[in-house]
Parts: sequence; C-alpha cells; structure tokens
Amino acid sequence: MITQTTEYALRAVVFLAMSDGQAHTTAQIAEGTKVPSAYLSKVLQSLSRAGLVSSQRGLGGGFTLAVDPAELSILEIVEIVDPILRIKSCPMGLPEHGGALCSLHKCIDEALALVEGTLSRSSIKELIDAPARAGLCTVKKKRRRANALMRK
Repeated sequence: MITQTTEYALRAVVFLAMSDGQAHTTAQIAEGTKVPSAYLSKVLQSLSRAGLVSSQRGLGGGFTLAVDPAELSILEIVEIVDPILRIKSCPMGLPEHGGALCSLHKCIDEALALVEGTLSRSSIKELIDAPARAGLCTVKKKRRRANALMRK
C-alpha cells in the first residue's frame, strides 16, 4: 500500500524535522535514514518541487524542512510522492456496474479511505513526539551516544 519511494520520503522528512532547521547534505540524510543516496536525491527533488524541503548549495548548504512539522500530515507527503488512488468507478469497466462499485471494489475503496483518514490526521511532529519502543530515524543520535561513551 505504501511504496518504497513513499517510505523513503517519509524517512527523509522525519529526519529533517528532527534536525531543528539544521541543513543536511543528501549523503548525511542517506546515512541517517538508510536510504540509497542516488534514490534519495530523486525523492528530495520531488519534495523540493512541492515546497516541503528547501535546498541551498555551497558551504553549509543542504536540505532543510521548509514547513512546520506540526502542520504537515503524513498524507501530504504520500500525495506528493505516490498518491493513494481511490476507486471511483468499476476498474474492470463493466457497463452493468454503471456508476456503482461492486462489493469487492467498494470494500477496497473503504479501506483506502480509512488509510487516507488516518494519514491525514497524523502530523510529522506527532510521529516525532510519540513515545515508541524503538527510536524513529535515530541512527545519528545512537552514533553520538556511542561516540560519547567511547571518549570516556
């Protein structure tokens, strides 16, 4: 239901949202999110064209989140990268269905509507702030902690 490209976009946005406005290069984001750098570059271009991330070239440049994570829903990112396609008419083109969906396609569309609703009600900030058993895009933080322990 969620494509790999969408997953990568969500990881990148969460990573940038956790960076408190600090710019990161594609390589840094790729390392922190475990996304292949070449693939991530294309994802970041899509997010940049949509106005979700800003990029700056040169020394100290990189990508930053261009919107408030509290105002950015997961669905907005999904819709930019790989929109959820709702079923509006019979996918088989059966004329006897007219404008109505059969029970199978109605059930699938209702499930898609639930997913859409859940993703629209969940902001990036909520993801970051939510207590979790496992960290969220915390590769960088774990390394810092490990490095600090090694220095002692």
